[in-house]
Amino acid sequence: MRTINVNDVTQNIKEMCIEANHFLSDDMKCAMDKAVKEEKSPLGRQILEQLEENLQIAGEDMIPICQDTGMAVVFMEIGQDVHFEGGILEDAINEGVREGYTEGYLRKSVVKDPIFRENTKDNTPAVIHYEMVPGEQVKITVAPKGFGSENMSRVFMLKPADGIEGVKNAILTAVKDAGPNACPPMVVGVGIGGTFEKCALMAKKALTRPVNEHSEIPYVKEMEEELLQKINSSGIGPGGLGGSTTALAVNINTYPTHIAGLPVAINICCHVNRHAVRVL
Repeated sequence: MRTINVNDVTQNIKEMCIEANHFLSDDMKCAMDKAVKEEKSPLGRQILEQLEENLQIAGEDMIPICQDTGMAVVFMEIGQDVHFEGGILEDAINEGVREGYTEGYLRKSVVKDPIFRENTKDNTPAVIHYEMVPGEQVKITVAPKGFGSENMSRVFMLKPADGIEGVKNAILTAVKDAGPNACPPMVVGVGIGGTFEKCALMAKKALTRPVNEHSEIPYVKEMEEELLQKINSSGIGPGGLGGSTTALAVNINTYPTHIAGLPVAINICCHVNRHAVRVL
């Protein structure tokens, strides 16, 4: 049994909130560099170059890479041989978000009630997902999610008879409907299977997978590659102003489902696709 003080969780999440909002992850940097070289539209290439310049300035001057610093989404993969001490884990996670957004001068975008809309003034509470895994380590993923792209999310409760073509059409429909509103070039996270809420969670987590890694399931890998090509042939382009780079990646997760259902969730993220990962 390994013991971890929750203060360590707070400190790391504080730092990760600031890191994710100021610096692009390495996989996203590589994807953006590749997109600039391969973009066929002069206007599209100009927009991508401006986005890269913005990212460089953000890192040098410690300015957020996007004015919408998002709602903090935290994935906690907790080894079953870990014991936390010093307080309540969920309180520690939210304290890390509070300190990160306050001390990092990040925009506070969370309201206490979805109808009455009073701002919490510290960007808490976070949306937290827990998963128990073997071992004695804790993997923390902090993914601040802006709502320009979040609002473009879709869930389709398809019939099993719709099959793989129905799944593809649902994904392409969601991307087409999103258009410029998701701040392309985008990353498309997809969850297939499970239940209504499970497929949405899978789609969200798919966004945190490095964009240069494909699914280990052969048919899913093929679908990721095919859909990326079709999305980039849509003509939406960088900033929605036309071009051959509408998406940087399509990441798909799957899960067993009921004999009567075929749930599909699409969670789109903008070109920054912020996430920071640490292992304690």
